[in-house]
Amino acid sequence: MRTSVILLSARLLDPATGEFLPHTALAAADGRITALGDDREVRALADASTTVIDVKGGVVTPGLVDGHTHPVSGADLTHGLDLSGCTGLEDVREALARAVRDLAPGAWLHGWGLDPNVFGDGPVGTAPFDAVLAGVPAFLLLFDAHSALASRRALELAGVDGPRSFAQATAEVVCDADGRPTGLLLEDAACELVERVAPQPTREERRERLVAALRAMAATGLTGGHVMDANGDSLALYAELDAAGRLPLRLRVAPWCQPGTDADGVRALIEQQGTGGRLWRTAGVKLFMDGTIDNGTAWLEHPDCHGESRHAFWPDPQEYTRIVGELHRAGVPTATHAIGDAAVRHVLDAVEKAQADSGRGIRHRIEHIETVPDDTLRRFAGLGVVASMQPTHCCDFTRADHTDNWSRRLGEQRASRAWRCRDLHDSGAVVALGSDWPIAPYPPLGVMAGARHRRPTRDLTQAPHGPEQALTALEALQGMTVNAAYAAGEEHEAGRIAVGHRADLTVLGADPLTTPATELPDVPVLLTVLDGDPTHRDAGL
Repeated sequence: MRTSVILLSARLLDPATGEFLPHTALAAADGRITALGDDREVRALADASTTVIDVKGGVVTPGLVDGHTHPVSGADLTHGLDLSGCTGLEDVREALARAVRDLAPGAWLHGWGLDPNVFGDGPVGTAPFDAVLAGVPAFLLLFDAHSALASRRALELAGVDGPRSFAQATAEVVCDADGRPTGLLLEDAACELVERVAPQPTREERRERLVAALRAMAATGLTGGHVMDANGDSLALYAELDAAGRLPLRLRVAPWCQPGTDADGVRALIEQQGTGGRLWRTAGVKLFMDGTIDNGTAWLEHPDCHGESRHAFWPDPQEYTRIVGELHRAGVPTATHAIGDAAVRHVLDAVEKAQADSGRGIRHRIEHIETVPDDTLRRFAGLGVVASMQPTHCCDFTRADHTDNWSRRLGEQRASRAWRCRDLHDSGAVVALGSDWPIAPYPPLGVMAGARHRRPTRDLTQAPHGPEQALTALEALQGMTVNAAYAAGEEHEAGRIAVGHRADLTVLGADPLTTPATELPDVPVLLTVLDGDPTHRDAGL
């Protein structure tokens, strides 16, 4: 067995205990940690082909894992005009005007990251931008990636001139009182009406965008991600990169099960489980129980201030329950997008029914969980359902004074129950952390920092939203190590620094447990190791 990599002069941090191990060095072979010890005895395991790296006192943690990410769709969507920094309508108009000046005649303008808070109390639509986008086909994705704005020219090219019906119950071409589209498209089915007529990049362009995104992720310390889609040719792209040795993250992929999936479709999802390559595999199924609060498509027990967010994503929620039961019986774990309290409750009910009918043993999870009532909290631990949370959504898209769109829609009582990471943890739930990139930035140190400070990333002097829901430094680290491994059913081989565990490692320039939360995103990532091979190495090492 050839020793592939040795790390020396290291501080090995165990996220399960928060303590440093007594060792200063480790060795890896065949993608596994094979030895822990002092520098002298571990160095003796090296041969001429071993990569020996002195990390100079760097803090080594198990490889950081993003618990919820969309690499292919993220790489596809985050090109063109970045609108995420715009804080008002004038900012957006100026950014669009600059982009339009650089467009070739007839070319499409693609934008992403638009925050609905720029519209203030006004309706979300293209009317404020009609003048600057006159004659320009434009598709502007809102930050939640569940909704978009299409310019008048884009709607014309797509043949969208009025309302449509969709299998996705919350999908909508939003129209005014006269039945004319406002430009706002809700959910994938409506967005696709316009997306499919826009020019598409070549497959080679898409592959290279994906490679660049994954390499950038590795440079931030990520060694893995729980991928919450398998849309289009994404699995083929992962397979291609894996075979070529160009996949710098270990990916666990959950394909979607949408409303309308028939028996053959469910059977195909079951048969697909476990397929993959050296560094990726299909594991689990992703479902949706609702949309988002910001665009009025969440499923709430009481409607929002506009009378919206009253319906499930599935026209018949009991069909969702039936499919979860079928997947459960087949041994397939599920991950369900559930943002509103009614959606979360229904998912928990479905899991409880599946367990009552077919026993326990399958590890299900709920994604997002933006608002939940008190009586829901303990059901997560009772049913063994993992709480998959994205705390930076609370940091960057809501405000402590509840003047943001999310909080105004929910009202004061529910807005005060935003992203209850602390309450879920204290009730016994396993809380896994992620970014939901491209919805929010992927650097894991930023995700862990947000879980701790709950302040807007762009202005850390602002007040935190729900500081009582903050996690400790150790709990945040666990959310991207031991808890991520548990959520994937991999705690026996991942999430710890131990002999026999995967040699997926992140090396930081400072202790993440003692670094102040607001300073954590600036801690240098010295080294990232995946399967025993460095995927990122600081020039100083």
